[in-house]
Amino acid sequence: MSTLNVLLIGSPNSGKTTLFNRLTGLRAKTVNYPGSTVDLTVGRWANSQSGDVQLFDTPGVYSLNPRSPDEAITVRALETKAPHAVVAVVDATQLSRQLAIALQLREMFRSSDERDVTAVVVALTMLDLVQREGDSIDLAKLSVELGLKVIATDGEGAVEKLRSAIEQEKAVEPRVVQKPQKSSVEHLREAKRIKDLVTHSPKNDQRAQALRGPRAVTRKIDRSVLHPFFGPLLFFAVMTTLFTLIYWLAQPLMELVDSTFSALANGLMNQSWVDPDSLLARLVSDGLITGAGAVLIFVPQIYILFCGLVFLEDSGYLARAATIVDRPLKAIGLGGRSFVPLLSGFACAVPAMMAARTVNSRRERMLTLFVLPLMSCSARLPVYALLLGFVFGANALQAGFGLAALYVGSILAGVIAASLISRLAEKRGFFGAEKSFLMLELPLYRMPNLILVLKQALLRTNSYVKRTGPVILVLSVLIWAGTTFPNYREQDATVRLEQSFAGRAGQVLSPVFEPMGGDWRTGLGLISAFAAREVFVSTMAIIFHVTETDESEDSLQSGLLTQMREAKAPSGAPLFTLASTLGLMLFFMIALQCLATFAVALRESGSMKFAVTQLLLFNLVAYVLTVALVQGLRFMGIN
Repeated sequence: MSTLNVLLIGSPNSGKTTLFNRLTGLRAKTVNYPGSTVDLTVGRWANSQSGDVQLFDTPGVYSLNPRSPDEAITVRALETKAPHAVVAVVDATQLSRQLAIALQLREMFRSSDERDVTAVVVALTMLDLVQREGDSIDLAKLSVELGLKVIATDGEGAVEKLRSAIEQEKAVEPRVVQKPQKSSVEHLREAKRIKDLVTHSPKNDQRAQALRGPRAVTRKIDRSVLHPFFGPLLFFAVMTTLFTLIYWLAQPLMELVDSTFSALANGLMNQSWVDPDSLLARLVSDGLITGAGAVLIFVPQIYILFCGLVFLEDSGYLARAATIVDRPLKAIGLGGRSFVPLLSGFACAVPAMMAARTVNSRRERMLTLFVLPLMSCSARLPVYALLLGFVFGANALQAGFGLAALYVGSILAGVIAASLISRLAEKRGFFGAEKSFLMLELPLYRMPNLILVLKQALLRTNSYVKRTGPVILVLSVLIWAGTTFPNYREQDATVRLEQSFAGRAGQVLSPVFEPMGGDWRTGLGLISAFAAREVFVSTMAIIFHVTETDESEDSLQSGLLTQMREAKAPSGAPLFTLASTLGLMLFFMIALQCLATFAVALRESGSMKFAVTQLLLFNLVAYVLTVALVQGLRFMGIN
């Protein structure tokens, strides 16, 4: 028995992904469509007569005459996946628009002798919402008008009925896809005609039904949600809540992951059969286990982010949010769909870049990916805390204002970068020269299925781990090797670090760091921060011989601050001054010092050139601005 390929096609918010989850039980995986950065979700179910059915959930489309990258990918999937059957998912509350896709599929899969199509099945979702309005849809007449089998997905046994219809209506052999001959406008007119024929509204009590129906409720809610004044305030509150949950809920889980892998590493080294001085033990402990922890520590944030995004999308709010911020973001070359990834970037750029998949326009998606590293992620907080503590001491109020200034500065940097890159992209044709547009169908509000939300978020999180994990793990091992060899037998960690390949590189590059107000020690800290920005603090502690006198984290930071104040440059002058410390803050605010972000940028953009250009450009700009700031302050007599 052979495997049957079935494609699921439908508009965004049509219930397509929810139906996919029900058909497959979410026994699914994500696969990358060749030649693109778009994921197709693939699931299966078994059938004793037909063999396994392989179901592909394609990106949501408004038309099969493609105008966006996602629509082009869906059409390419229709042409290359050799489907035995196609399921057109149609929202019953939006018949006049979404039936057009079913009509296009009928035309694309019509056999050469013009007989009725048997390879396309229409899955009608949200029928219960129509019935709650007091309306009805004649499914038999709809099937006749379309010339396709129509299956309602609501009610008991609906999923099994749809599975059976797919298996029965499949083409014996995969059909050759034909391009639609009619225009999208013609299909929309035909869809409107069919909708008027098959939909009936009772005259009696129609007004009472309309006053309490789902569409009436949605209109009432939208009066506030889409209000010119209250809408943006509500949007800010919702997005702030999402961001807070990403940071607040994930923090204890991230600490648990961190402590778990630390315990694993320490536990390994404390085993009686393990020689703690052996190279293999240190490789496993400091390289592999620590590297795996660096991958998995982001997972709680990613999972919470995806839970929030899936919930907002299924509830119908995410489409409204995109329309609210579309106009202000258009002024800097982005769009409404870019805001959620940008906001998420303040927690972590890794899940934020993955959230950028929701941006339809390739140009906007690439611009969003490009400026995301400028958002001040949580990994910068330990560095900011250390440097602000050096500048302001115990004055929490001044340090708080300084931290706020750093966050505002990162936003301004993102706005400037987006504006400049957008203009350059438009002039030179980068990322595609097409003008972006926002076309959204506002669905009815509904309560998402929480179990499906959690499962869908888990599927997307699993995709992150599989995609970025190996890259980050390899890079972490390389950094461990660079800070360990060649004198790996040296017991003194400071000496070993100074004599390592990374330490020697830092000393060779010392002339590069001196204009920033530093020397090889701060340079090595900046180099090690590429593994993770917060590593800068621990590197400084090792270099300056800081030991933890008790179990208090504050004592460790206090000791490090003392050593920083006493540290001297080769000239005998203080190494850390107001000018050099402000320069370090500016550098960390702009520089791209995160291998995880680089790895995800490479994956999500699908371009090594994009990722390398982003890495080099941000670090070069950060360096130039830092040197200009430090030298400018020194010129003014501020050291």
